[in-house]
Amino acid sequence: MIITDIQPRRHRLSQLFIDGEAAMKVDTETWLRSGLAKGDEIDDERLYQLLQDSAAHRAHEKALYLLEHRAHSKKELADKIARAEFDRDAANAAADRMEELGLIDDEDYARRLAQELFTRKKYGVRRVKQELRQKGIDDAIISVVLEEFSPETDETVEKIREILEQKYPAAWEDEKVRRRAIAALQRYGYSMDDIFTVLNTDPFE
Repeated sequence: MIITDIQPRRHRLSQLFIDGEAAMKVDTETWLRSGLAKGDEIDDERLYQLLQDSAAHRAHEKALYLLEHRAHSKKELADKIARAEFDRDAANAAADRMEELGLIDDEDYARRLAQELFTRKKYGVRRVKQELRQKGIDDAIISVVLEEFSPETDETVEKIREILEQKYPAAWEDEKVRRRAIAALQRYGYSMDDIFTVLNTDPFE
């Protein structure tokens, strides 16, 4: 097989032509580093390696771009790279490399996220645990983080009361509002015992 042409394309890609036919697009930087040029002969093994190197480089660049905007868990980062039409192996390798470089740290990420969910969003333990799992955080890390940040019972009750007073002030008097409030608080991740602890007391206590 002969490389008959190479033409620039958008997104820092280059279109490779083999034996006069458009073959595939590769990352331009990877192409330049390969030492290949128009007129060179290329076999299947060298072509496969070029594609692998291109995918790895693009996935690495995508990982850096995503991390510039906000922190990610390792799984979340790999999933986002893969969804951007990157090879899953390349996506996982890029996430591994970011971890090696110290640019992602699941335990630190989980601590920051849990603190935000507990304080700013006023979520309960069950919802925080669910959110951390969805981000791909390991259960062992989740246990450590929840033990560190989970509020005491009195604080949990106070958060429920705040939510009710802000969003469902009629919950103590109107049965329909009460049912909506209970459903909402369950979505927040609070237990029925804690919810009724608040609803069964005077709202002004």
